[in-house]
Amino acid sequence: MTSLFSNLVTRPTGRAIRTGVESQIAEMEDAERQVTMSILDFSQVRVLDYSCADEIVAKLLLRYLGEERPAEAFFVVRNLQEHHVEAIEAVLERHGLLLVAVDDEGPVLLLGETDAVQRTVWDALVRRGRASRAELADETGLAREAVTATLTHFYLKRVAAVHVDGTVSPLSALLLQDA
Repeated sequence: MTSLFSNLVTRPTGRAIRTGVESQIAEMEDAERQVTMSILDFSQVRVLDYSCADEIVAKLLLRYLGEERPAEAFFVVRNLQEHHVEAIEAVLERHGLLLVAVDDEGPVLLLGETDAVQRTVWDALVRRGRASRAELADETGLAREAVTATLTHFYLKRVAAVHVDGTVSPLSALLLQDA
């Protein structure tokens, strides 16, 4: 997000930003044919209203969630302030979406509506960075079936990645590997 868009307060503004992100993903997908990790940086955003959050965050996530998604794109938000979280959480909950939020100095957050089991598994996964289902079941004390169902949910909501060896990482861990 550039300083040109420091006040994200209208649906047309949100649509313009979302369209720009989608265009960049399409260009990268055409050139590289690989998975894209898009970081939405809110460090220069002073104001974010619900309609803009819906246009940018919810519509981006919805477009790249289903089987018919135009590209293999994952999204992480960065440098959120408290007033950003309120608007983003509201649209995520309304649409049943999840999103990873990272900050240079803070914890890795899972935004959106979750239950106690999902929070427990998420916290353990973030602590470990990469883990098997069995390791997470042992660490959390949850049944392996509950852990598996939760990790499947995270994968389908595109906040975690499954590796070839069957282990799982939160998207935040993948960002650290690329840094």
